[in-house]
Amino acid sequence: MAGCGFRYNPGMTFDPFQHATELESGALSSSSPVLSVATLNRLAREALEAALPLLWVGGEISNLTRAASGHVYFTLKDANAQVRCAMWRNRAQLLAFRPENGMRVEARALVTLYEARGDYQLNVETLRPAGIGNLFEAFNRLKAKLAAEGLFDPAGRRPLPRFPRGIGVVTSPQAAALRDVVVTLRRRAPHLPVVLYPAPVQGADAAARLMAAVQQAGRRAARDGVDLLLLVRGGGSIEDLWAFNDEALARALRACPLPVVCGVGHETDFTIADFAADLRAPTPTGAAELASAGWHAAHGELAALAPRLRRALGRRLDGLAQRVDRAGLRLVHPRERLRQARLQLERHEERLRRALERRLERAAQRCTQARLRLAAAAPKADAPRARLDTLAHRLQRAGSALLDRRHTRLATLAAHLEHLAPGAVLARGYAIARDEHGQVLRSAQGVAEGAAVSVQLADGRLHTRVERRTDV
Repeated sequence: MAGCGFRYNPGMTFDPFQHATELESGALSSSSPVLSVATLNRLAREALEAALPLLWVGGEISNLTRAASGHVYFTLKDANAQVRCAMWRNRAQLLAFRPENGMRVEARALVTLYEARGDYQLNVETLRPAGIGNLFEAFNRLKAKLAAEGLFDPAGRRPLPRFPRGIGVVTSPQAAALRDVVVTLRRRAPHLPVVLYPAPVQGADAAARLMAAVQQAGRRAARDGVDLLLLVRGGGSIEDLWAFNDEALARALRACPLPVVCGVGHETDFTIADFAADLRAPTPTGAAELASAGWHAAHGELAALAPRLRRALGRRLDGLAQRVDRAGLRLVHPRERLRQARLQLERHEERLRRALERRLERAAQRCTQARLRLAAAAPKADAPRARLDTLAHRLQRAGSALLDRRHTRLATLAAHLEHLAPGAVLARGYAIARDEHGQVLRSAQGVAEGAAVSVQLADGRLHTRVERRTDV
């Protein structure tokens, strides 16, 4: 490097521990090369990584920080020591749980040195809760609980359709399991449509998104033409497969309207989803083989049935040929059939003509008889007309007499009414007296002297005042 007089060859072998020993023994003179800090840190990092390969380290998380980039930084400590740790985003997003401060974990990590600061640290590949036995214990507890509820009851398992119309697959689009399923189905039943319901198969939210994908497949089954569902994932550790040990996912598999085949991991891997599904396959490829078993077997069955079908078809054709021969013997020449049809038509025409004539004769006879009966029953109009004239004359005279009597009675009633009219009474010298309130006075009693009294006459009204009252 510039300024130090030493060029580091990455291919050369340099042991820093041997170099320190040589310095102590005086083997290196003052003319020995001087290392830069960057070179020293790089050599130290390479020595650490070579001496300490990937290993498991257990401790408690503290000072946890999640960077905006997705990287996770924390300190792993125990009662006597601590070490800085870094977990890159591509590793952190695959975790089946969310690390928190105070959580006891086991980290699979590479011991290294951060050259820029000279800090000794661990590059963490994966994390698991402290003690892998805890996961098995949780697995067994959940399995026992769901089994006690009857969720794994074989009587509730649904048979797979022998000839499915379409197959749904719940897995990650990037998973190798999807490629295995597609390749297997293309080989065994290439006509089957495959519908992918994508969901991550590993990570903190994988279980919830797997459950949502299963529920979506159940809702869209009729629309997508799917009547069988595959839940698949490749192999991995118990932490990698932990999303398939989720209780909500197991209940969603049992509630799904479609039969479900679970092909998660390798043949020796078992998850809660395997017990909740209608059928377990040892691998994703095995799941695809089970789903296409009916169609695949149908090829062999069709091959066995083909000779029988050919023989049956030959016998059928021979029988039909004999029927055609017998029918040909009974076949009449078209000219003869036309002659026979013409003769039959002429006979029908003659019969129709005679029947029509007879019907017309009977109709004419009925018409004549009806005309005679009508003439005999025709009414004589002279006598009713004379009686009608007499009655009309009598009605006119009776009406005139009734009108005269009504006019006479009306005139009499009008004269009486005119005689009793108030104006006529006043005209004969009578008057109507009213007090100051307009009330008609019918008696002198109660009228005080000096009271105002109005007197109505036939041609006007007088306003007077009582000077003296004389009682009769």
